[in-house]
Amino acid sequence: MIPRYVKGMLLLCLAGAAFRPVYARAPIPAVWQQSNINIKGKVKDINGNPLPGVTILVKDTKKGTTSDEKGNFSLNDVKKDAVLVFQYIGFDPLEVKVEGRTSISTVLKENQKTLDEYVVVGYGTQKKVTKTGAVSSVKGAELQQSPNVNISNSLVGRIPGIIAVNNSGEPGYDGSRIFIRGRSTLGNSAPLTVIDGFPRDGFERMNPNDIESVSILKDAAAAIYGSRAANGVILVTTKRGKGGKPSLSYGYNQSFVTPTRLPKMADAPTYAQLVNEILKYGGDKPRFTDEQIKKFGDGSDPWLYPNTNWYDAVIKNISLQNRHDLSLSGGTEKMAYYVSLGSLFQDGIYKNSATNYKQQNVRANLDATVNENIRLRFDLAGRLENRNFPPRSAGSIFRSLMRGRPTENAIWPNGLPGPDIEYGDNPVVTSTNDIGYTNDKNYVVNGNLAAVINIPWVQGLFVDGAFAYDQNFNFVKSWVKPWTLYTLDPNKPGHQLNAASRGVSAPELSENYRSYRQATVNFKVNYVRSFGKHNLSSFIAFEQATFDGDTLNANRRYFISDKLDQLSAGGDKEKNNYGSGFSFARRNYFGRISYNYKETYLFDFNARYDGTQNFPRDRRFGFFPGASAGWVLSNENFWKKSIRALDYFKIRASWGQMGNDQIPSFQYLSTYGFSSGGVMLGGDLNKGIYQLRSPNEAITWEVANNYDIGIEAKLLGDKLTFEGDYFYTRRSNILVSRSQSMPAYTGMTLPQENLGRVENKGFEIVVAHKNDIRKFHYEIIGTVTHAENKILFWDEVPGVPEWQKSTGKMIDAPLYYKAIGIYKTQDEVDKSAHISGARAGDVIFADIDNNGKIDDLDRVRINRTQDPTWIFGLTFIAKFKNFDFTMLWQGATGASQYLHTESGLIGNFPEAYVKDRWTETNTNASWPRVNDRDREYWVSRQNSFWFWNTNYVRLKTLDLGYNLPAKVCKRIALQNLRVYVSGQNLLTIDKVKIFDPEAPQGSGQFYPQTKIYNVGLNLTF
Repeated sequence: MIPRYVKGMLLLCLAGAAFRPVYARAPIPAVWQQSNINIKGKVKDINGNPLPGVTILVKDTKKGTTSDEKGNFSLNDVKKDAVLVFQYIGFDPLEVKVEGRTSISTVLKENQKTLDEYVVVGYGTQKKVTKTGAVSSVKGAELQQSPNVNISNSLVGRIPGIIAVNNSGEPGYDGSRIFIRGRSTLGNSAPLTVIDGFPRDGFERMNPNDIESVSILKDAAAAIYGSRAANGVILVTTKRGKGGKPSLSYGYNQSFVTPTRLPKMADAPTYAQLVNEILKYGGDKPRFTDEQIKKFGDGSDPWLYPNTNWYDAVIKNISLQNRHDLSLSGGTEKMAYYVSLGSLFQDGIYKNSATNYKQQNVRANLDATVNENIRLRFDLAGRLENRNFPPRSAGSIFRSLMRGRPTENAIWPNGLPGPDIEYGDNPVVTSTNDIGYTNDKNYVVNGNLAAVINIPWVQGLFVDGAFAYDQNFNFVKSWVKPWTLYTLDPNKPGHQLNAASRGVSAPELSENYRSYRQATVNFKVNYVRSFGKHNLSSFIAFEQATFDGDTLNANRRYFISDKLDQLSAGGDKEKNNYGSGFSFARRNYFGRISYNYKETYLFDFNARYDGTQNFPRDRRFGFFPGASAGWVLSNENFWKKSIRALDYFKIRASWGQMGNDQIPSFQYLSTYGFSSGGVMLGGDLNKGIYQLRSPNEAITWEVANNYDIGIEAKLLGDKLTFEGDYFYTRRSNILVSRSQSMPAYTGMTLPQENLGRVENKGFEIVVAHKNDIRKFHYEIIGTVTHAENKILFWDEVPGVPEWQKSTGKMIDAPLYYKAIGIYKTQDEVDKSAHISGARAGDVIFADIDNNGKIDDLDRVRINRTQDPTWIFGLTFIAKFKNFDFTMLWQGATGASQYLHTESGLIGNFPEAYVKDRWTETNTNASWPRVNDRDREYWVSRQNSFWFWNTNYVRLKTLDLGYNLPAKVCKRIALQNLRVYVSGQNLLTIDKVKIFDPEAPQGSGQFYPQTKIYNVGLNLTF
């Protein structure tokens, strides 16, 4: 067997583990004999695998040998004080002093550059030069540069093909929605996440310091995951132990967090004037006099005429976030280990915040070599996610902030909280623990046990098996109690305040307990062999997984005291409890064949026969194949002779058929529910049962046919690299409902059917340049991703005008009236087609069908959604002496969001909405006249005036570090010490200005995205 392919086989089994050289020394003889000695020995890698073909030389002589297929070697007539030099392709060379020993065993360390030449794929690894699929990866070290506590926010811009939108910065719920190459289905578009070989949730909450790499499977390479792979696959590989003495690492960072952007609201004098204008438009008398408006502005009477900034009253300037990480790694030739502990804290942005997120995590990855043919791996990871909130949601709190009238006190001058906006909502109080608490604790345990067994009598044959068990416990406790707000008593002099209880009349408690369990077992038979210039890697496998869960809920009211937050202290009246459970299973058979000739002609075929209980018994299994091929033209003689500018050039193409079974279960059966009423029998209410829906016995998975063509090139050695892909996906069998309706009196709905078809196409480009100028090293990496989908069919309602059809448009393309300006005068209104009651200062709607009137048929399907179609990333990396610098710019275009606030007499306006509004004296305004909530047609009828272009460019990550010189570290018994400053979302360039461009569509009532300033250190003993 050719040595480099043995190395490839080992990496396939171990998923790119890194190694450090160690060797076992035999005792040195007390008295050396004068004659030369004969030496026998063995060469292994850190996991105990024998390394055949290793060159062993006696230093400064011509004497040498090579190790056999079992790693054994022998040398005769060697001096006792000789030095042996071990050399092996892909491994660091090693010198070992003989010191009179006749038996020497040594362990070689995999060369890190060689490790970088491999990429993790489904159920194994591949050399990058031989990969034929669209697979991109990022190292864990790059993710660590971002001070984000949520990993999903660190991927976009770094990996081509990733499209992500972050709608919130709320601690515990601050993750991004991730799409791989955009959306291709009308249903669930979330990718499958695989952690250390097993499909699992919780990727975003992993400790980034535990991650070795993240790979993204985007084309036929994902077909190995069958009916779950249509939306792409995210593969996460955690760190493993390295050989050598124990290495202890500690990392700490302290972050200072602030919102990226909060809307600037109108001040009290402006709002008072707006209220008068609204009343005037409605034919009512003004509420505020000129003198009162003046008092709001001059601050002469803060009790009666305040000028309140509700955001300043509730949001603090800086919130804190910190992380501690401790890890220990090392090993011998028989055992390698990686153990880590981590803790993080993330505070909310409210003053006296009840909102925060705490997490503790632990991980232990162990590798053991039982003998030269048996290796074991044991992984155990645990995580406690502790989310704390007030009983009022973030949406409720920010709704109150948006609606807070600046003419009313949030906090009275004496420090007591002001009155509520409605329903007891004063965010000064409802954002704190004064109204109770919600505590959400999520306990996660993931365990793996795996074995790899070489079959010694068949070269290249080995088997491996693994068992994984995941347990999740979730306990949510929500305690709500009355709170006190204060109103000014108009009948008493001296600013007397009246206290009043708000919210619930008596304390209430609800508790929710959920338990989820997942067990997965797989078994593989692998064959990896080289026959001269022919290289083969293959396996066949079986896998089965079961999922079970239980829930239990209970609640009580009428507690006698708000000091007793236990269910047993609640009243018996109106108490309740209920529960549910589920069970789910999958079974799969799958395999892969990878072949290449001279690493020039490349071919991969993988397939999965996948079964899921979501479908009827006779339709439960499906076959999902994937094939890809590549040609490294730069290895050809004609290329080497005639095209010298390109050092490396490869073309590749793939086709894969994948599925998507992420649908509600048991749609092929008739399902039933309990009615709210029933029949009285013997004084007891017996609930009735009714059918919820008609069954669909033909239901099956979505089918995605993915096509990809790519090229890879290198110029000037490795100084300039290029990779580009064009992809096309056609998704069929998408579950949709027919346009016909079921009569309401039946109480049933039509089942969804596999009718829908969608296509998605686009391209990805990665260009990278790196160079060294003396001691200065720099890298520039640019990524571009474009993905745009189109609905081909989904049984649209017949008779829809062409300009309103969603068929042929993007998924979720909205239907809006087309806003074409603002009426300057009443004469313009009268001369145009308009909504009844329209007046000067209103938004003009286009008469799309030219029938002289504005109605629902004038709405237009706009081919633009809240998901971007273009993602850009530009990374700058520089190193000079002991300094290092990384800067990531990230941008997104092609998205729009519908944003209109809930403003008027009900609450305040963003300043930008009213600064250049239409008035009788400002008829050339860029904004319409002031309105009261949705009473105007151009607010109640959704239209393109409020459909914001949310293109943006961000300074996503900035990191500047300094490594203490090695000589200084050695003096203080350290291997390394790095101090750094970093930041996230430091600068945003966009056209929205009022809200963050990644704001969710709606009325601006959301927890804002965050900007992070960070300082930290990493030290290794």
